[in-house]
Amino acid sequence: MQISPSILSADFANLQAELEAVRNADWAHVDVMDAHFVPNLTMGLPVVEALLRVSPIPVDCHLMIEDPDRWAPPYAEAGAGSVTFHVEAAADPRRLARTLRGLGARASMALKPGTPWTPYEDLLPDLDMVLVMTVEPGFGGQSFMADQMPKVRQVRESVRRHGGQIWVQVDGGVSATTIEQCAEAGADVFVAGSAVYGAQDAAAAVDELRALVSQHHC
Repeated sequence: MQISPSILSADFANLQAELEAVRNADWAHVDVMDAHFVPNLTMGLPVVEALLRVSPIPVDCHLMIEDPDRWAPPYAEAGAGSVTFHVEAAADPRRLARTLRGLGARASMALKPGTPWTPYEDLLPDLDMVLVMTVEPGFGGQSFMADQMPKVRQVRESVRRHGGQIWVQVDGGVSATTIEQCAEAGADVFVAGSAVYGAQDAAAAVDELRALVSQHHC
């Protein structure tokens, strides 16, 4: 059970301090948005490279961008521990996943709320993680979509059948009130933005979220 605070909700003027504040987390979740695949623009490779130099924990890059086949590999080359691309945007998701792994990153594939899982189940052998979005990607602070829990269950069931160490991640509206239903559905990596950075004490919020899911084991 891993907690991955999303710096989308952090203070962008003080990102190094904001990363230090969550050094007890498992990952730092970094949202890259290009204003094309999603209607928002956040940060790109130069900022991520700077974060990688100072982050006390591994960086999990979630690329909400067009043409990830071309633009995702440089994030792995830069040293991101995990790189997530959206299957809706990838021309050849299997080849991209293999490329990311070849560059030393964990290869992860994300699904928007409206994207079904079943057509992509056969990609599992080339993936290290599947991200089920629990909000429409693009903006932080949105409300959790409980109707995505059946999809989390489907992915977890596929992973069980397939075997291997494939993580199931949820991202969007994850908080102390929603994280347990995510764990019950089969998620084991939890992205939390405002629930961590909106709290009085970010590190304590990470510990609280971890405690809530530590009794759930897949």
